[in-house]
Amino acid sequence: MEAALGICSVVAVFLLALGGVTTVFLQLRCTDSAIEAARLHARGDGARAEQVLERSVPPGARHRVTVSDGHVTVTVSLRPLGGVLPLRLRARAHAVLEPGVAGSLTTSGSPAEIHGGEELSEEER
Repeated sequence: MEAALGICSVVAVFLLALGGVTTVFLQLRCTDSAIEAARLHARGDGARAEQVLERSVPPGARHRVTVSDGHVTVTVSLRPLGGVLPLRLRARAHAVLEPGVAGSLTTSGSPAEIHGGEELSEEER
């Protein structure tokens, strides 16, 4: 009886540790994706930035790109482990648009938003 409880406890602790490590790696992937996409958008390569986001974000992640006041902001949001945990991972990266890029302070442009995947809710922003 004690052996069965001990084995179940070890398995439960192992699964929790595995879930924690997986969550950390998912957060890192979201952060890396947001940073790379923000850099590419700031250089004026929006098409390539969208390709990077589609290729590098974890499955089920949502992303949003906002351009305003000469800055680009990329937000990547994800509910880890299929939404089993009551937590949301979010990574946000900012970059200053380079001169000559649409929306930069040296060109006349209005704020724009580009959504990827499903639209982010207010709590995800």
